[in-house]
Amino acid sequence: MAAEQSFDVYRLPEEHEAVREAVREVCTAKVAPHAAEADETGEFPKASYDALRAADFHAPHIPEAYGGAGADALATAIVIEEVARACASSSLIPAVNKLGTMPLLLAASEELKRRYLTPVAAGEAMFSYCLSEPEAGSDAASMTTRAVRDGDHWVLNGVKRWITNAGVSEFYTVFAVTDPAARSRGISAFVVEKSDPGVSFGAPEKKLGIKGSPTREVYLDSVRIPADRMIGAEGTGFATAMKTLDHTRVTIAAQALGIAQGALDYAKGYVAERKQFGKAVAEFQGVQFMLADMGMKLEAARQLTYAAAGKSERGDADLTYFGAAAKCFASDAAMEITTDAVQLLGGYGYTRDYPVERMMRDAKITQIYEGTNQVQRIVMARQLLKD
Repeated sequence: MAAEQSFDVYRLPEEHEAVREAVREVCTAKVAPHAAEADETGEFPKASYDALRAADFHAPHIPEAYGGAGADALATAIVIEEVARACASSSLIPAVNKLGTMPLLLAASEELKRRYLTPVAAGEAMFSYCLSEPEAGSDAASMTTRAVRDGDHWVLNGVKRWITNAGVSEFYTVFAVTDPAARSRGISAFVVEKSDPGVSFGAPEKKLGIKGSPTREVYLDSVRIPADRMIGAEGTGFATAMKTLDHTRVTIAAQALGIAQGALDYAKGYVAERKQFGKAVAEFQGVQFMLADMGMKLEAARQLTYAAAGKSERGDADLTYFGAAAKCFASDAAMEITTDAVQLLGGYGYTRDYPVERMMRDAKITQIYEGTNQVQRIVMARQLLKD
């Protein structure tokens, strides 16, 4: 009996399994059919966005108080995982909506939350996150974008790089220096609108993967915004940015899970049908060992990710460690699993006629954005040493 109770700890609640089934149904019918086209054309998959929006999976994390679905961190991770299983580019719709709005949920005034979260929940706008700059990637505190107070307004000047869904999103959380002498404690956060005079965008980046999610520079040329668009108190922006990443690294882990699951599912089906030397490829022990390792790594990553999601929902003190660990482990696992999936398909896996090569290319970014996995290991080590 004790063993059975222990096993039940790892069983998802029925409501979370129901979320998975509902998202998978939508994605199988209305997202997966557009995945290859989005990759081939490099265009934002609007049909997928419309399908997710119609089912309320485009920004499920937004609380009911602002018109959202009120999904908890685990349910949101499951949504992102299932969308990524069908199309990694499309999974950045719910993932980046959470990334862009998380600073508001953590630190904004009630008025600011209501003004900007409500249209995102309604599917009328998307939200992006502007932290990185040309010379401030992993070292985000070295940013040079400035915000200067001018009466009841702030005037922003600078360039933000690697901004996911830039040009498609209506709203942007922008981090800028308000007190250069204070370094990280002199950084503040603001909401910038796409329509604000002085906002413009660079050409879409030509990327290895997630091609259906536009990545562009955001240019801020004397962008004048009301002072009430500051998120939280002046000088707290960098702390808010780091707290945000503690939560949203879980969503990148979930994206990695979905990509890896999609690759494993396809590879399993292929080797069961493909015959060589008079029998199914799946009957060869070497292939079985590969599948076993892929499944083992994927499930270990999933358990770690779901545990991190629980800590995100509760706001546990060790979220920083678990968010970094989940993102790092799941993305490394996804890269290995998708690479093995290509190998299992042989020459076919290397062609665009089959989806696993796209999944392998898509998986790579999960090891890089929201903090490279080298940075994640630094974060984890610091947490371990601090303890």
